Amino acid sequence: MSLTPSIKRLRELKALSRQGGGPERVERQHKAGKLTAYERLELLLDEGSFREIDCFVTHRATGFGMEKYKPLGDGVVTGYGTIDGRLTFVFAQDFTVMGGSLGRAHADKICKVLDLAMKNGAPVIGLNDSGGARIQEGVVALGGYGDIFLRNVMASGVIPQISCIMGPCAGGAVYSPAVMDFIVMVKSTSYMFVTGPDVVKAVTGQEVSFEELGGAWMHNTESGVAHFIAENEEDAIYTLRRLMSFLPQNNMEDPPVIPCRDDPLRTDDNLNTIVPDDPTQPYDMKQVVRTVVDNGDFLEVMEHFATNLIVGFARLNGRPVGIVASQPSVLAGALDNNASIKGARFIRFCDAFNIPIITFEDVPGFLPGLDQERGGIIRNGAKLLYAYCEATVPKITVITRKAYGGAYIVISSKHIRGDVNLAWPSAEIAVMGAEGAINILYRQELAAAEDAAQLRAQLIEEYRATFANPYVAASWGYLDDVIEPSHTRPRLINALEMLQNKRDHNPPKKHGNIPL
Repeated sequence: MSLTPSIKRLRELKALSRQGGGPERVERQHKAGKLTAYERLELLLDEGSFREIDCFVTHRATGFGMEKYKPLGDGVVTGYGTIDGRLTFVFAQDFTVMGGSLGRAHADKICKVLDLAMKNGAPVIGLNDSGGARIQEGVVALGGYGDIFLRNVMASGVIPQISCIMGPCAGGAVYSPAVMDFIVMVKSTSYMFVTGPDVVKAVTGQEVSFEELGGAWMHNTESGVAHFIAENEEDAIYTLRRLMSFLPQNNMEDPPVIPCRDDPLRTDDNLNTIVPDDPTQPYDMKQVVRTVVDNGDFLEVMEHFATNLIVGFARLNGRPVGIVASQPSVLAGALDNNASIKGARFIRFCDAFNIPIITFEDVPGFLPGLDQERGGIIRNGAKLLYAYCEATVPKITVITRKAYGGAYIVISSKHIRGDVNLAWPSAEIAVMGAEGAINILYRQELAAAEDAAQLRAQLIEEYRATFANPYVAASWGYLDDVIEPSHTRPRLINALEMLQNKRDHNPPKKHGNIPL
């Protein structure tokens, strides 16, 4: 059957819109190790599920010769599809069309997707690959960014918002991803910065490369702006799909439960010996986490930033949980400025989206030092405290070894509404470590002693016998139980089942004033 002229015209226009900036620019994109917007969406979404919207939209600008070039779609592909069968809204900037620059029509398309996502209670994933605001459109382009930012903020805590940086992201463009919940960056091909190397050199005289100023590794290790780093674009998209598997559609739903093939009653005797007898010796808390969770599957978030604290997603008996864990092998697990901020943001995300929080604690305190105090450890430590106090999702804590001072209180203790607080027999819960306590409590006796070293050793041993154990805290009800380490997995699963209908509420308020 021959096609009618109208249908033929429709097909021609749709084919034209999918060509982006044309074969030459597409080839240039591929040579740079980058996929096109449509290729990215095909990998991200379930096969055949993508439905594009606004493919016929064009800009309305007339200056600087813009009226002569009006590409269909205006440099961004928008629409919706499914990931593992669940509705997801998407936008993918097309660098082959005017460098993916954002103008009024481009922004309107993204705003429409965000509005639809909010109305339908579904996540948004943005694939960013843009040269920034379209200079030819001036303040109209800037206004488009503002409209997007407002929607990002209104959607925060209502639907998950994830950004994947797959090319340049500069100037005002960086703030939409920054407001979203998670950022994935790709090695060597993605960059984020407020001002580029040329401006930095002009203003400060510093010569820096794109990678040094805003590369994926820098933002994953030093700035803490990004949450994941990918080897290439395919790896980035795999990370996006894996992350989505742990998240609910919106703040009114529970995260997706999957059938569990790992015995919920499984014990592991290796945990009984993982904590060294010497309290100064480190061990790897990630090994504890992977031993306890389903099938050892743990998606770590911000793996390369503030590595003294571990955060990420896992499952227990098929139920998604957020993991927050001290890392004794880095700074002895002490909390510093960056770790406090990292933990607070992750906890608040989990609380916003009904994901229970499991905490593994081995913390000697907040990291001392001039740099930490000047960097705001009081303010930043208070963020972590605030996040734990504010959270109303199920909160379960396991103290594996040290829990000293203010850090003991801050890290999901019973005093700040911890629901189930457990400890291993190796737990030490006290105001401070034995050595520091003895130096304060027995300063005069040690100064007067003939053999101060022997007396100090004796007093330290007595202090440890009295306080460096979990039983004093348990006698006050600050711990619900002391358990064998090998039984940690079944005990956590049992506690989660007990807490699945938990109801807790904060006082009515417009919002709290977290110490930002």
